[in-house]
Amino acid sequence: AYHRASTILNDADAAKYVWGIGFHWYETWTGAGMNFQNIKLINDVFPKTNLIFTEGSIEKFNFTQVNDWWLGERYGTSLVNDFNAGTVAWTDWNVLLDEKGGPNHVGNFCFAPIHADLTKGKLIYTNSYYYLGHFSKFIRPGAKRIACSSSRDSLATTAFRNTDGSLAVVVLNTSANKIPYSLWLAGNAVPVTSLPHSITSLIIK
Repeated sequence: AYHRASTILNDADAAKYVWGIGFHWYETWTGAGMNFQNIKLINDVFPKTNLIFTEGSIEKFNFTQVNDWWLGERYGTSLVNDFNAGTVAWTDWNVLLDEKGGPNHVGNFCFAPIHADLTKGKLIYTNSYYYLGHFSKFIRPGAKRIACSSSRDSLATTAFRNTDGSLAVVVLNTSANKIPYSLWLAGNAVPVTSLPHSITSLIIK
């Protein structure tokens, strides 16, 4: 990502036409994990360039896994780390697909936040739908990301100040452990427990 971005943004004649850069999470095709450092590097070197996550999807759809918890955790991991790296907006590729993970013109069937089971006439809300909700419901349009860090390596967190002054703190625990911690703000602390494989939104008004 950085190589491509820097090629354009270091060229003054090209850079003047660039408002922002869109990126995807498909580096996992190489067998590697998501590399958030690349996004952070773009933001560090070109802080005036807006970074937008424009597409992500979990491939190799299998209906028997439609309620698996790891689907949501993949989204949560991307959202927290992308925002912390400087991303200003995040959108999925498919919000709604059918019970086969389609339709798709090339047979690339995927998981989605919502699946319409056309054989039964019902909607299936997957875990990724609810993980997305922790961000879209509590982090409101116009919110500004603020500094936030975790003292537990099993917890990932991001925080935003909404336009009404409230703070939205999202805490992601992808481990199998219950993790107690303290939420600190301006010298005051509140004890909180993060349950195994959970995502929590804490709203401070």
